[in-house]
Amino acid sequence: MKKIILTLISILLALPTFAGGIFIEAESFSQKGGWCVDQQFMDLMGSPYLIAHGMGVPVEDAVTSIDIPEAGVWHVYVRTFNWTSPWTPAEGPGAFKVMVQGKALKTVLGTTGDRWMWQYAGNVKLKAGMTSIALSDLKGFDGRCDAIWLTTDQGSVPPEEISALEAFRRSTGALPAEPSDGGTYDLVVVGGGIAGMCAAVSAARLGCKVALVNDRPIPGGNNSSEIRVHLGGHIEMEPYPQLGKMIREFGHSTFGNAQPADKYEDEKKIAFIEGQEGLTYFPSYRATKVEMSDSKTIEAVIIRNIESGKELRLKAPLWSDCTGDGNLGYMAGADWRMGREGRDEFGEPLAPEKGDKLTMGASVQWYSVESEGKNTFPEFSYGVEFNEENCQKVKMGEWTWETGMNFDQIKDFERIRDYGLLVVYSNWSFLKNHFSGKADYAGRKLGWVAYVSGKRESRRLMGDYILKQDDVDKQVFHEDASFTTSWHFDLHFPDPKNTKYFPGNEFKAETKSNLIYPYAVPYRCLYSRNIDNLFMAGRNISVTHVTLGSTRLMRTTGMMGEVVGMAASICTENGVKPRDVYQHYLPQLRELMKKGTARTDIELPDNQHFNEGGYLKKPKYILDNTK
Repeated sequence: MKKIILTLISILLALPTFAGGIFIEAESFSQKGGWCVDQQFMDLMGSPYLIAHGMGVPVEDAVTSIDIPEAGVWHVYVRTFNWTSPWTPAEGPGAFKVMVQGKALKTVLGTTGDRWMWQYAGNVKLKAGMTSIALSDLKGFDGRCDAIWLTTDQGSVPPEEISALEAFRRSTGALPAEPSDGGTYDLVVVGGGIAGMCAAVSAARLGCKVALVNDRPIPGGNNSSEIRVHLGGHIEMEPYPQLGKMIREFGHSTFGNAQPADKYEDEKKIAFIEGQEGLTYFPSYRATKVEMSDSKTIEAVIIRNIESGKELRLKAPLWSDCTGDGNLGYMAGADWRMGREGRDEFGEPLAPEKGDKLTMGASVQWYSVESEGKNTFPEFSYGVEFNEENCQKVKMGEWTWETGMNFDQIKDFERIRDYGLLVVYSNWSFLKNHFSGKADYAGRKLGWVAYVSGKRESRRLMGDYILKQDDVDKQVFHEDASFTTSWHFDLHFPDPKNTKYFPGNEFKAETKSNLIYPYAVPYRCLYSRNIDNLFMAGRNISVTHVTLGSTRLMRTTGMMGEVVGMAASICTENGVKPRDVYQHYLPQLRELMKKGTARTDIELPDNQHFNEGGYLKKPKYILDNTK
């Protein structure tokens, strides 16, 4: 292998080089065309990647430019994945080609194999100088590209094992040898959903220097236009009716799941964050590593940009895990659990007799739209067959389209999301091409299908108190009562009708409403029991599976975040840890919760409480506190 040090230049940024080869991260392409950056599975497969999410229509090419330092024959390898391989050995639908200088290489990529792997795209004779590289989508069905490796030495392929591949990336310069200094803060919040937004802004308004890290370009988590779940739950409730009022500043003014993007008003969330003094926002950065000063104290976190690969080290005495998956706590060694507790552990009537790993699932929402003329849709059948009896005769799918309840929502997450895509496309193909009532669908086309999956449940980080069903049912008094949860015990399970046709591979869910009285949750559920400087807010707080069914609504998680921001300000002011707030500063926390952190210098929109279906036993208790 020739020992040649190569310099690789993109149109907009420097791309990494390696002795004998050129490594290109697909997500760093200067023009992404119709391809989307997908970072959801970095922990599983090692990197963000580009996905050709065209809903059956090929997307526009992604293009970048590189500098070829030496004329010769260059061999091209691509790291890709045949995403339908878990369900069928047949050639997959995620087909694409690599184009060099406008010429397509011979091999169709992304249609074979059963894992993320390097595939040979072909070779091309190149002159020294600037050369264009493009990803050309062939089918519009979620072909994916992680990276491209050009080498003059055929057979010299980067490793496939994740840790070895990361080391290789660093040796090529695709990832930096060391992270840059990202600053020191009083509080770093990791996770930019509703809980993280409120935690960061609440703390900043109370005088803390705060960093907010969000691994997507758009904040709001499940309420963003990427996932499109409306804000549920009630705010401004006793015993602290000012809690949650800040959500009026960015909450959407319409109602519903799986609606057009503008209904979720992303711009209001962005303004809420970026307009806050004392808050530094890091969009499109994912936390990838934790540095500990000892076994129970987080010292720093490394965050990585999902497009450029740039890494920063953030330091702080206080941290809040608002990732949903409990990623920050998991990396730090926080105690956690996942799945359903057995009935004997906490005496919960709604718990199963024996504990298991079942969780609520993740949703890939979608809708179709009317359009002029007759709209065709390709034949799509990759291991899940639909017919007149088992097809879903619908024109949209929202929360009930839920997958992965029988799988691990962390380790199997890419499979879970992909199954959501698979059944949407398979069912729609049957309705359009074979259903006896297909005339009703002739003028419709898919208008939107989420590729960012909306999760409900995974890891829960354990605090000094674990909220259980008995607390809610018996209205147990806790001196550290904080935010109030209003939602019923809303525990999803596979739809029996769906199980009949797809046993073990359900993609539809049902729920049974178990009504509650509104209940104030102990502050002790909002910090880790074994990591001294870690808060948490969101669906990963210290609750059982049963009570998660009540606490996981996004307006409720926003109030959690607001309380965490308040507690962080007390910690900062007094130089103490989260547990100390419970032990020594509860009166101060109560005073802050009485005041809330909503803006008082502007007129806020009317509070919109969605009392869907009369789930609350005492709705008047809620509605008395709407002004």
